[in-house]
Amino acid sequence: MTEIWAEKPVESEVMTVNGDWIDYNGHLNMAYYNVLFDTAVDQVFERLGLGPDYVTNRNASFFTGEVHVCYLRELSAGMPVIVTLQLVDFDSKRAHFYQELRHAEEGWLSATSEQMSLHVDMNVRKVGPWPQDILSNIESLFNAQASLPRPERAGRHIEIPKKNTS
Repeated sequence: MTEIWAEKPVESEVMTVNGDWIDYNGHLNMAYYNVLFDTAVDQVFERLGLGPDYVTNRNASFFTGEVHVCYLRELSAGMPVIVTLQLVDFDSKRAHFYQELRHAEEGWLSATSEQMSLHVDMNVRKVGPWPQDILSNIESLFNAQASLPRPERAGRHIEIPKKNTS
């Protein structure tokens, strides 16, 4: 059965910054931003039909092919956070999505993540097409979010702009 989606980014459950994740700078270590983003991806992908049983029942999964994280504001231990996910694009084998990590009560933006996920046939551990039922769920999410503007921070890349010295 095809999942029904709201016409907005998908919101994760509220999560809490774990005190063990705080680094020597006194804020959330960069690795744990990815834990929060990945937890939110798992919540959405489970709704798409790609939960833990997917690997067992279909011998297929999804892997991260590329990810870009931007850190905008520090998080501290105990802070409640929420992650939103917007599907930017997809094709027969890939899903490109954008996420925002926000303080769950105050709403300010802490970090963004943009990711390309690849559908993988675990028999040969190579990228392969989404099964039709999964593709239908991905299409349903994409269509529900089609009226949303492309996220302003999507498509960023790393560079040091060169100053014009002439």
